[in-house]
Amino acid sequence: MKLLVYGINFAPELTGIGKYSGEMVAWLTARGHDVRVITAPPYYPEWKVREGYSATRYTRETWHGAQVFRTPLWVPTKVNGLRRLLHLASFALASVPALLAQWRWKPDVIWMTEPPLFCTPAGLAFARLRSGRAWLHIQDYEVDAAFELGLLRGARLRAFVSGAERWLLGRFDRVSTISQRMLERASAKGVPATRLLSFPNWADISAVRPLASPSPYRTELGIADDAVVALYAGNMGAKQGLELLAELALQLRARPDIVFVFCGGGAGRDALRARCAGLDSVRFIDLQPVERLGDLLGLADVHLLPQRADAADLVMPSKLTGMLSSGRPVLAGARPETELGQVVAQCGRIVPPEDAPAFAEALLQLAADPVLRRELGLRARRYAEERLDRDAVLARFERDLQDCIGPRKD
Repeated sequence: MKLLVYGINFAPELTGIGKYSGEMVAWLTARGHDVRVITAPPYYPEWKVREGYSATRYTRETWHGAQVFRTPLWVPTKVNGLRRLLHLASFALASVPALLAQWRWKPDVIWMTEPPLFCTPAGLAFARLRSGRAWLHIQDYEVDAAFELGLLRGARLRAFVSGAERWLLGRFDRVSTISQRMLERASAKGVPATRLLSFPNWADISAVRPLASPSPYRTELGIADDAVVALYAGNMGAKQGLELLAELALQLRARPDIVFVFCGGGAGRDALRARCAGLDSVRFIDLQPVERLGDLLGLADVHLLPQRADAADLVMPSKLTGMLSSGRPVLAGARPETELGQVVAQCGRIVPPEDAPAFAEALLQLAADPVLRRELGLRARRYAEERLDRDAVLARFERDLQDCIGPRKD
């Protein structure tokens, strides 16, 4: 099978969408499939092209047996709604020559990820012209999120963009997404049930396991052995509701036995750090190497998963899989009726999104009860083993890809 992965997010050394794309590509090439990738130079979440890569040149490399074509793009230093759109448009335009370079190779399936939706017109056109299948995988509903979060505004603009989104979704041979609620949303946008598939985020449960001894990060960060660590590890962007983390640390500043560790990068990091200035109970660390992910996630006594109230039902956070695999309880901002709320309620605590006092109360309860934390952590690990194993998820995906290559089902 020839698979072309086409999208802006491909940074396998990080977490999130880029990590999943990378693991999928490495797994499929190891299985003997011919995989190529068209993507941008890694720049996220710092919004700065990483050293060793270029934002102005086309480059080609080999990664785990797959050919990776990196294209130019414009990366804004300060991000707002308009600049984000221009940024995505720059990649969509600059990637067309790299897409056309695959003409003679003739892939069986072109696999695209949302976000961004900007790439899909060119990918769809190429698939039709070369008699290939077009597959869209939705990690986030970026159109809905952009309006709900206020990045884009206006009823007329929303009607136009939503109509364009609906038209594009209806042209794909397969549309997959990561949760049942998100599948329902795709169906509401007009995608026929015969083309919808579940492709959940997964975890390498052999790489991230419950630690048998204290994480080495405790010593490195100067955290006492008997302190309770509340960890947030992930992107620090608009949809995460980072303001709550600062409020939580401020409310519990009189509890030196509770230490907050905030790990990651993104547009919201500087503001979060400024709000936590002078708090001895807060530690900030940069993104850590992927080979240390198990030690990092094992540092937590409680994982923190804040969500913006207006985006809490639009995404299923990719970082949740690692949290559950680490065998630690999760404290999340989620409504009980959402899929995130239903999952976390089994192995942690849920409170209303953006409700700092409720977060603080729940964290204090967990901090005071190590037996409960252990029981919830065991449930989290059990859930990961039964539902999120990487090889099982990707084996199902491989079968779905082979089925997609067959006759189109309308």
